[in-house]
Amino acid sequence: MSLTDSAFVDYDLRHIAQKLKSAASRVTCRTMRKAVVDVGSNSLILVVEETDGVRWRSIRERTAVTSLGEGTKSTGVLGEKGMTSSLAALASFFDDAKSLGAESIVAAGTMAVRIARNQQEFLDRAAGQGTPVTVLSGDDEAQLGFNSVAHDPAFAVHDTISVIDPGGQSTELMTADRSGTGWTIRFRKSYPVGTLGLRSTLLTGESPEPPAILTASAAIDDLIGDDYRGLVPGFAIVLGATGTNLVSIRERMTQWQPEKVHGAWLDFEEISRFVGWTMPMGDAERAGIVGIEPGRERTIHIGALIVERFLNAVGAPGCAVSVRGWRHALLEQGLPQGNTAS
Repeated sequence: MSLTDSAFVDYDLRHIAQKLKSAASRVTCRTMRKAVVDVGSNSLILVVEETDGVRWRSIRERTAVTSLGEGTKSTGVLGEKGMTSSLAALASFFDDAKSLGAESIVAAGTMAVRIARNQQEFLDRAAGQGTPVTVLSGDDEAQLGFNSVAHDPAFAVHDTISVIDPGGQSTELMTADRSGTGWTIRFRKSYPVGTLGLRSTLLTGESPEPPAILTASAAIDDLIGDDYRGLVPGFAIVLGATGTNLVSIRERMTQWQPEKVHGAWLDFEEISRFVGWTMPMGDAERAGIVGIEPGRERTIHIGALIVERFLNAVGAPGCAVSVRGWRHALLEQGLPQGNTAS
């Protein structure tokens, strides 16, 4: 090849490279929006996020306190009032997600739906209005809750984390050790104790008396029993409305500030004081507390008691709060391998 030929080849290669670079600069990453509805025992939560294939961005979150699982612990069924309000919230959330361009919408139920004898009736009614609901297993709920914080930069410095996720009818607990790029599970269990369940059984009424509080505390302690003996909790993180409300109340927030709530620390003693402060109140008085989310006045005192007893059981001095939950992990990562959702 002559020098002139070589120059032409070099020019052609540069020209092709420039064309490729120019074409690449015109290519825009296709974004996609997805939505998940957390059909919880006490509330429904809509999450809509968008991804560019690299990272996820929050588009909208909405909450509706519908008390789907109220009384389910004692009656074994989902009440008509809770089902009606939850179905209405589902329809509204699906419409909202569609209007925002969500390409997929997944609604998943938790403990109340899992244990209800009339589960199929609720699922059929949800499907009939075009808002189908699947049911998460307890293990999947615990694993997804853990996954929602496992790679969160806010907790990246901790080699061992424990996640406590109190709900209306169940509380999930999981502990894992960081192992290379993944995690080694040390403990994972879903316990059949939640705010609505206790309100309808051991902590009935708006202002539980001290003997009832002691009985409920002992029942939670007995339920956990020796399950966690010999394990080390590492850094504890609480998910859900109890933790976020404890922080927003402490900070006297009149507007939701997730960036201020996420990662905030709650001492064990602080949580215990909150239990002692709010248990004697009636629902109306708790509703007037600055920073409380509307609708949480019926359960916030019980949720705080559950968090206190679980922290005591694992031997943690307190917990950080995450504004994320299993719904975020389900949206971003899908169900865990070998899931048992139905």
